[in-house]
Amino acid sequence: MSNNFLSLPEKYSNEEKSKVVIVPVPYDKTSTWQKGSSKAPKAIIEASKNLELYDIETDSEVYEQGIHTAPSIKVDEDSPESMVQEVESTITKCIKKNKFTIAIGGEHSVSIGSIYAHSKNYKDLTILQLDAHADLKYSYNNSKYNHACVMARAKENCPIVQVGIRSLDISEKESIDENKIFYAKDIHNNTDWIDNVIKQLTKNVYITIDLDVFDPSLISTGTPEPGGLTWYPILELLKKVSQEKNIVGFDIVELLPGKNKSPDFLAAKLIYKILSYKFKI
Repeated sequence: MSNNFLSLPEKYSNEEKSKVVIVPVPYDKTSTWQKGSSKAPKAIIEASKNLELYDIETDSEVYEQGIHTAPSIKVDEDSPESMVQEVESTITKCIKKNKFTIAIGGEHSVSIGSIYAHSKNYKDLTILQLDAHADLKYSYNNSKYNHACVMARAKENCPIVQVGIRSLDISEKESIDENKIFYAKDIHNNTDWIDNVIKQLTKNVYITIDLDVFDPSLISTGTPEPGGLTWYPILELLKKVSQEKNIVGFDIVELLPGKNKSPDFLAAKLIYKILSYKFKI
């Protein structure tokens, strides 16, 4: 079995010809509760080998666009700063080659480097965050690149819109734009929230998905929060963003692999669904 996403043959996973590049980043040094997300990239790739390549909803087989899995980024376990720099450098190279690039973590700090790369290469960009936590701390545990500081770093570069939030520290309240945050409690039993999210986005959109945005009954993460979103509302949002905006890249982070492989499969299928929306002809 190959070690690339979907176990695709060379024809559809060749680096030069593929339109999509997946960059695994097995890093979880700054995790503050349950560790193990460094094993997520491998688990997601392994689970992806069991995906059907035909997507019913879009009536497409997006793998035909070519999906290349890059070698895992080797990161300094003692330095989130060096990890961020390495991720930014790697993904910038992919963008310069006109590749649609996906980072898979690892913890949420992995996203910072990818956000930096995209914000420097795309104008009129908004970061769309799907997450249980605000992640707006300026610094945490003596680091500005801690997983709890991701959106504080993103906000320094471009506008952010936050979806699914249901946990934050009081110190983060002053950093919140109430017009651009969609709490999980307000999404529940609400039908117009997706259109309101779309209104807050600019032409180009980068999506960072902390899998704890999902209800913990569906996913396994290091920092579970009750009251999360479910599969179809999240897909409906992602589909509409793809239809009305230009998704330039995304990341999937914070999976905590275990004996139950369902969360691994959910993460793999979520990647494939977003690609199906993005490249639907």
